[in-house]
Amino acid sequence: MIETQRLKIRKFLPGDWRDLYDYLSLEEIYTFEPGSPICIEEAKQMAVERSSMNSFFAVIEKGTEKMIGHLYFSHTEPLEFMTWELGFIFNPLYQSHGYCTEASIAMIEYAFDTWYAHRIVAYCNPQNIASWKVLEKSGMKREGFFEQKAFFNRDEENQPIWHDCYAYGILRKQWCGKG
Repeated sequence: MIETQRLKIRKFLPGDWRDLYDYLSLEEIYTFEPGSPICIEEAKQMAVERSSMNSFFAVIEKGTEKMIGHLYFSHTEPLEFMTWELGFIFNPLYQSHGYCTEASIAMIEYAFDTWYAHRIVAYCNPQNIASWKVLEKSGMKREGFFEQKAFFNRDEENQPIWHDCYAYGILRKQWCGKG
């Protein structure tokens, strides 16, 4: 478990489904994310699946013990490149309070200090201003722009609705002394 002043970051537990449902059941979450709002049964299944994975982490508010969001933090291939990818989704009730930035910084620091990561990367839609601001406040640098990189949805004619993407990254040597 990773602790910050206000947060605990830990592996998922099957019982996290209630808090997961609180925000993944909201349409607004999927503006910049793939998928669609989930039901209670999907939340239960997702929490169980994530509890056995090493790439999803629950972000818990210390005062309430409520899961207020989660981090995706996955070791990318090839493993010998020592690169991890960061992503996050937070409950809208807890957005704009610095929680996501606090959790992201803690995860980055942990990866560099404990797993001896060489590089951490992240990607976001340029229209998702809040996400790229979190990445920049977390010390990451915008390294690239991908035009029409991916799509999550299709239009009425079943054609892809492509979106652009910013690429962010930070190296261990750039992080030293920041945490």
